[in-house]
Amino acid sequence: MYYKTSDQDRINLGFGGHECNNGMHFCGLYETEEERDDIILGYLRQGILDKARVLYTPTERSKEDFTRTFCEKYPGEEHLIHDNPHLTINTAEELYYQNGAFSPMRMNENLNNFFEESQTHGKMNIRTTAEMVWALDKQLDKTQLMAYESRLNYFIPGKPWISICLYNLTRFDGQTIMKVLQTHPYTLSQGGAITKNPYYIHPDDWLARNAPEYLQ
Repeated sequence: MYYKTSDQDRINLGFGGHECNNGMHFCGLYETEEERDDIILGYLRQGILDKARVLYTPTERSKEDFTRTFCEKYPGEEHLIHDNPHLTINTAEELYYQNGAFSPMRMNENLNNFFEESQTHGKMNIRTTAEMVWALDKQLDKTQLMAYESRLNYFIPGKPWISICLYNLTRFDGQTIMKVLQTHPYTLSQGGAITKNPYYIHPDDWLARNAPEYLQ
């Protein structure tokens, strides 16, 4: 099914037969490893097949576990993830704590540097995803986390970029999940179903109400 999410290029998400347009920021909600993998394995595989720049930040699993699970699901396609220069698998510390502390503003700068570097030799699609339980493990202030999520809605639109932020419903409380919904225009739920999020709030309004220090 095709979801027109912007006027940018139409792309295959890699799961459920779903397509959308570049410049999109999803939250992925799940309760089990199987539900998470129903979304993420195909999403990453499709990005690699499309020769996009793919960035994956696992938290609930090791890189070795991801490799094993991917190869079990896609036998004979091990070459897609072994020594692929377009695939980066990093830790939460490497992505979010490069200077020892988390900063929504610095994250925007780091992601923009990553984007500019990826476009050096011409237009390249970007496909990113992260398991967000790292924020609980680090006891990160939730306002900072949601300010970062809200600011991504300034950063991603207009770029050849798709992002899925993965939230485990068994780990995050209901109040936090409501803020997750407020900061993501579209939602992926169990089974990979896609819905336009009725709770989404534009970052101008969300930040003004909740974290004005992070307004543009």
